[in-house]
Amino acid sequence: MRVAIIGATGYTGGELLRLLAKHEKIEDIEIASRTYKGEPLFKVHPHLREIYKDLTFISPDEVDSDLVFTATPHGASLKIVPSLLERGMKVIDLSGDYRFENLEVYEKYYKVKHPGLPEANIAYGLPELFRKEIKKADLVANPGCFPTGSILLLAPLVKHNLIEERVIIDAKTGVSGAGANPSEVTHFPNVNEDIKPYKVVDHRHKPEIEEKLNKLGKVRVSFTPHLAPITRGILTTAHTFLKENLELEEILKLYREFYKDESFIRVYEEIPKLSYVRGSNYCDIGGFAIDDNLRLVLFSVIDNLVKGASGQAIQNMNIMMGFDEKEGLNIIPLNP
Repeated sequence: MRVAIIGATGYTGGELLRLLAKHEKIEDIEIASRTYKGEPLFKVHPHLREIYKDLTFISPDEVDSDLVFTATPHGASLKIVPSLLERGMKVIDLSGDYRFENLEVYEKYYKVKHPGLPEANIAYGLPELFRKEIKKADLVANPGCFPTGSILLLAPLVKHNLIEERVIIDAKTGVSGAGANPSEVTHFPNVNEDIKPYKVVDHRHKPEIEEKLNKLGKVRVSFTPHLAPITRGILTTAHTFLKENLELEEILKLYREFYKDESFIRVYEEIPKLSYVRGSNYCDIGGFAIDDNLRLVLFSVIDNLVKGASGQAIQNMNIMMGFDEKEGLNIIPLNP
């Protein structure tokens, strides 16, 4: 199989290349960038120098593969993806351009006019919940990093109607989630030894979390992210209120049953740590606790560049193409 990555210069592009290097079904890879056309890959990703010695950037217009990953900024994919589909290529888009069914919500939060969805089978790429749709898809909208950790954390409770309608999500993310281009916000002295809340009530991932959870049951989401002085990872804390008194053992059993066939979900009693998943495609869920007001608190951790982006994209590719879902993703996490 031949795959291409358009926008291969960023962190997600680099992670796709790192993971695809060990994928048994990938015969050839194209990398595309208008800025770096003609340049060798190692000019951008020197850590991949020995793996892809002869790989050179081409123009996005030259891409001709079986499947294309579009790791492009929000809004850019709207101009690129339709032509790829028309040429018979399958697409996995890592931007937010095709994640929403309600395009008015997309336009409100992304400040981009959406031209409309293409004539194609489109699926939201969270395999643990939408695997059947992904199998039939021509275009998969890879989820956002915050929505991945949040939706997987809450899905069993919402599906089984165990919690009150309002949910509060607090998430801490590493700086790599802001992308490879440096800014004042991500400048080391401004990040180090501090934790910074941002987009406190209007982050664009909030409506994505809410839209997808509402496919399972009725829920209203309040979401606040924080930038933490770490490179990789997202720790998500969810505050929910049980409709009736349940024992922790019942909730733990529910989660283990819900995710029993999922290779990349690990459920356990203790609070998960970011180092348990770093560099891997796992989502770890744990730390369940109930207070005397029936507030159930629970936690998830993911690597924002793997399960939150590139690893999940490869998981989706495997499902679309009928490969073993774990192919290329059997990675042991880095701890510490």
